[in-house]
Amino acid sequence: MLELVGLLVGLAVGLLFPWTIPSQYSLYAATGLLAALDSALGGFRARVAGEFKLDVFLSGTIGNAAIAVFLTWLGQNLGIPLYLAAVVVFGTRMFQNFAEIRRELLTSKQKSAKINQDMVSSEEEHTR
Repeated sequence: MLELVGLLVGLAVGLLFPWTIPSQYSLYAATGLLAALDSALGGFRARVAGEFKLDVFLSGTIGNAAIAVFLTWLGQNLGIPLYLAAVVVFGTRMFQNFAEIRRELLTSKQKSAKINQDMVSSEEEHTR
């Protein structure tokens, strides 16, 4: 529920206070945003799996964004598109996180049904 409230507040702020990024910073913003999206999916995956830790999430978000922006800056100064490394890594991790979220959500129903079935079976055996 908290995620939905945060999303709605973010959308409202974005609509009420439009803000544009200067074109010379657009590549930095794009790689930073990609890193943040990767961290958000990783955090959601951890929450679905019951392993979410806020300090790990925050440090990962800030660290990933800093590395992505640094690679972009370094690549622009060297004349090499190093930002592509961040795009490939974070893009791949986003697909992996999505696959794990999907797998966890689909198998959690099957696991709980199996546990309930096993509990009923063991109760029937104890009553005999």
